[in-house]
Formats: sequence, structure tokens, C-alpha cells
Amino acid sequence: MASQKEDLQAGIAAQQQGQYSQAIRILEQVWHTATPGSSTHVQAHMYLIMAHQGCGQIEQALMLCQPLASNPLPQVQAWANQVLPQLQEDQNKRIPTPIAPTPVASKPSPPLSKSKRAAATGVKLAMSGIGGNLGLASGVTLSLLFGMVLVLVMGFFLISESQNPAIGLGISVVLTLIFNVAVFFLSPWLMDLTQRWLYGTHWITWMELEHLSPETSQILQKICSERQLKMPRLGIIEDQNPTAFTYGSLPNQARLVVSRGLFTYLDDDEIATVYAHELGHIVHWDFAVMTLASTLVQITYLIYTFANRVGHRGGSSKGKDAAQTAAIAAYVFYIIGTYLVLYLSRVREYFADHFAAEVTGNPNALSRALVKIAYGIVEEGQRSPEPSRLLEGTRALGIYDAKAATSSGTAYRIASDPSKIGRVFLWDLFNPWAFWMELQSTHPLTGKRVRALSRYAEQLGLDIEFDMGRVIGEGRHLNKKRLYSHFFLDLCLYGAEFIGLGVGLILGGALGAGTTTITFMLVGLGLGIIAKTLIMYPNFRQAPQRDILTLMSDPYASPLRGQPVHLQGQLIGRGDAGYKFGSDLKLQDKSGMLFLRYSSRFGPIGNFLFGFSQVKELIGTQVVTAGWFRRSIAPWMDLIHLQVDGGRVIKSYHRFWSLVFAGIWILLGLVVVPLVFQ
Repeated sequence: MASQKEDLQAGIAAQQQGQYSQAIRILEQVWHTATPGSSTHVQAHMYLIMAHQGCGQIEQALMLCQPLASNPLPQVQAWANQVLPQLQEDQNKRIPTPIAPTPVASKPSPPLSKSKRAAATGVKLAMSGIGGNLGLASGVTLSLLFGMVLVLVMGFFLISESQNPAIGLGISVVLTLIFNVAVFFLSPWLMDLTQRWLYGTHWITWMELEHLSPETSQILQKICSERQLKMPRLGIIEDQNPTAFTYGSLPNQARLVVSRGLFTYLDDDEIATVYAHELGHIVHWDFAVMTLASTLVQITYLIYTFANRVGHRGGSSKGKDAAQTAAIAAYVFYIIGTYLVLYLSRVREYFADHFAAEVTGNPNALSRALVKIAYGIVEEGQRSPEPSRLLEGTRALGIYDAKAATSSGTAYRIASDPSKIGRVFLWDLFNPWAFWMELQSTHPLTGKRVRALSRYAEQLGLDIEFDMGRVIGEGRHLNKKRLYSHFFLDLCLYGAEFIGLGVGLILGGALGAGTTTITFMLVGLGLGIIAKTLIMYPNFRQAPQRDILTLMSDPYASPLRGQPVHLQGQLIGRGDAGYKFGSDLKLQDKSGMLFLRYSSRFGPIGNFLFGFSQVKELIGTQVVTAGWFRRSIAPWMDLIHLQVDGGRVIKSYHRFWSLVFAGIWILLGLVVVPLVFQ
């Protein structure tokens, strides 16, 4: 009882101090556990309403307040009847979901005007040109993976002279299949235990969900009834980072888990579309297909391991050569299979978005939800000195790739109108690097998902949010020469060190053998690093002053060609995931947040010492920085130097260390190798 009262006082204090997210989290816990009708229960209920009202969640506040209007206590009734008209007036104004204030002074999040939803749900929406074909993607991916496995197994049996490796391979494949089948059917319960241990997941009833999001409960009932689907087990993780994911084996054993942050940052209609998206994964049997595809990739790697082992064993030269050839083929198939699984994962995200748009008739709400989820991740990241363990652990499962949150989340945070948010999507939609980087991601880029949802809105006759029509129009008038002329050259320079190594191998082999080849390879490696360094770290003496949003809105930004800039803002935390001695930093200016990568002149030891001894005292200080801005799935800056208030300057040495390593390789090739092998 004492603990409950202490929690109540902590929740009230948080609400009064404007820490609404924290207040909601504490007061909801007290409200659920306190005896109904007790003074603790009633106070938690009232202050919970005020906390929801304080952070703009008017629908939740209204839903909680209405039962109090008939409370047996006259003073509680009077209070509720006084608050209800104010809440109803706020709802009529259609105030969007503001987010709880951050410890760092910043502009409030912009209000997003909501477009209307379709008059009817379940309208079939065409997906021509969006995300591919789900059945075809699944069938082709699984067929190719089956084919790879079959070819490798047959090849291995045909080339192997000894029966033992083949028997061992057969047993291993069978055991792999048995293990994956067992894990597949046991995974719901294994994941339940893991989720509870790692994140404290707790299960809620449908009635509790109805209290949190009335529209979501209606959508779930409707879909499950129409599809003759068992209601998934509903879970909540008490974490303010907004996310949602499903897991299980069969549709009727599915779990649908969301974080508390989803209810903090999203409006009711947006929450409903997120749940509908996750139900789309269940209806499409996504976890079953992905498990099968992943199993096949595992088998290709298993075959590579066995073939490689056979190739290094004794036996005839012909047999060893054949085994090594099979090992190379298996590894190539493993790499191809990995990218096929990533492609299949992205297609399934598009189809889950499409499912949500059809069953809710509200694709615009899902667009807003994706952007607000990104915003919530950015906001919570600023409050925490370390990135969320929940987001790191569920990155592939979640509705949104947390690594991609910085750009669109930052834009939503400070943009005065939705078109500014849309401009951040230009890089996702038109930069060739975006396509290249997306190949390695489990999720489509946010801009592409929002564009697809905008097309669904057009089909439903709805207005499009984020001014995507203007964004697409602007993208079509971008300088194509500037976008593509350097891309293929840059793609080569991205792997310049390996190209230099290969060219050295070819030249060395042509001019001689042994020492000459090694010398050319090392010199080629060093020259490749130098070429890449000169492109990555250009002259910065005339670097202009910029803000973070302007940099993120640049459709020409590259992960290779660094853009020299000056930024001014506040250091708000470390950038290294879960590493309290990390040397990287997070910078926030008036327009957004960006990661700063530091490199000590003393290498990794210097980075550790800097993170251990200096970073903590730097957090919270105002700084002026210079560095090279880059953009990939997430943007960042390689630091040149930062100047703290008072004139202290801290220098970073990215270019220095690249040139040092290049010099070491060239020196080894020209001096050390000839001396050793003379």
C-alpha cells in the first residue's frame, strides 16, 4: 500500500512538472493495481486524465473522464462535469497529438492537418508498381532458395570421394530442419519468455485495449470476424519508444505486441492502422514464410561449411579442388539467399501497409503513424543517454526501422508545415544511394512507404498528406546528372581499397610471382584507401553554416562524398548503442538531431579514453562543430573539430587515420615485403 501511494505521488509530481509521458506510465500502473473506488484509485484516475490532456491525447482523456461523470462521490462528479466540456471543445478543434515536452528546449511538434478517411472500409486498392507481387516474391524467393540447396547438395554428393562428409552433411541438414521445425512451433512460447525477461512484456485483455484505443478494438474484432481468425494475444511493453510487432508460428497462435509509446505519440485512428498493419502480417502468414526462407539460407551456409572442410582435408587433388569450388558456390548462394530474404521482408511490409489501408479505409493515418513513430524514437532517444534496448532487439520485427528514424522524425519535430516533412523524403525516393542502401534493409525506406500510401489515398478519393504530389514533382526536376554522374564512380570508390587490392593482384601476377604480387597488392590497397579518403574528406576551410534539417532535406547527399559544414547546437548524449564509454555524440540544434562520429589521434585507445574521461562533462554544453555530413539510411557527421563555450577546441582525426593506414600498407609493400622475402 505504501509503495502504491508513493507511486501515486510520483505520478502526480510528474504531471505537475509537465513530464506527461512519465506521469501516464506511473499513473496507469497505479490505476490498474489500486482497489476500485479507493481514494488512490480515484486520484490516479483524475490525474491520468490531466496527463493525457496535457500531452494532447484528447480522445483518451475524454474516454477516461466520461465514467467519472456518474461517480458516486459528488466532488468527483462535479470535477468531471467541469472538465468534460473543455475536453469536448478541444476535440472539436481537432487538436493533433502533441508530444510530451523534452528536457532540451525546442519548438513543439507541428500540428498535422488530417485528411478525411474513406466512407467505406474494405475497398480493394490496386498495388500496380508498388512493392512487387507478394505471392510471386514468396514463391520465387523460396524456389530459388530450394534450388540453391538442391544444387549444392547434389554437387556435394557428386564430387565427394569419401562417404563420411556426405553422411555428416545429410545428418546436419536433417538436424537443421528438425531444429527449425521445433523452434517454429515452440517459438511463440520461447518468445513470450524472452520478451518478458528482456522487456517486461505483459498481456492485456481486449477490454483493456478498448479503453486504450476504441477504434483499434473495433478494427481487430471486425478483421478477426471476417477472416475467421482467432484474436491474437495482445501484449504491451512499458517503454515510451513507439513500436509494434507480431510473432508466432500459425495465425491462430499469433502475438501482437506494442510499446506504451505507441499510445503516447499516436492518435486513436493512427494506432488502429498500426494494429491493422500487424494483423496483415498475421493474415499473410508472414512469420511462417520468413521462417522457411531463413531455414533454407541456413542450409546453404551449412553446405558451405562442410564443403570448405572437405576441401581442406586429405584426398586426391581433383576431389579437393571440386570441394573448394562447391564451397565457393555455396557461399555465393548464401549471400544471394540473404539478399532474397531481405527483399521478401521489404515486400511483406508493403503488403501489410496495403492491408491496413484497405481494412481501415485510412491510408493517411498510417502515413502519419510512420512519421510520428519516427518522431517518438527521436524524442525518446534525446531523453535517454543510450539507445533503446527494445528498438535494438526488435529492429527486424518492428513496424519501423529505428535506424531510419532520424531524418523524418526530426522533420516532423520542427517543421511548420507538412510539405517540409515531405522534402526529407526526396532522398528516399530519388537518390540512387537510397536504392543501394535499402538492399541491406528489412524495411522499405519511409519515403517509399508514404508514397505508396498516398497512392491508396488517391484511389479512395482522399486528399494526400505531406504534400507528396509536390514532392514527386520536385523530384522529377532534380538535376539527374548531379544525381547519377558520380554514382557509379562513387560506387567503385566505396570499395576502392578492394579494387586496389585486386588490380595489384592482376598486375603483380602479370609481371612476376611471389614477392612482386604481394608488393603490388599492398601498394594497390594503400592507393585505393588514399583515393577513397580524398573523396570522403574534401577541403573544409570554406565550409558553410547549416542547420540539420537543411542537410537532411538535401536529395543529393551521399554516404561517400562528405559535405563540409559548420553546425551549432547542444550535445545531448552519446551516440554509441549501450556503451557508456562511447566517444560518439549526439548534437541537437533548433532544427533536429544528428550523430557526430569522433576519431582520436591515438586511435581506438584514444577513443576509449575520450569517451571515459571527457564525454560525460561535454553532454549538455553548447558547441560549434565542423565536419563532413553524410547520408545513408541514417545521417551523420564525421567530426573535424568542436568548440565548447569558453573557447576549448576538441579535434577529430578521421582523414589523418585513413592516410596513416594507407601509408602503412604502401610501406609494407615497398619496403618490408622485399626485405622479408629477399
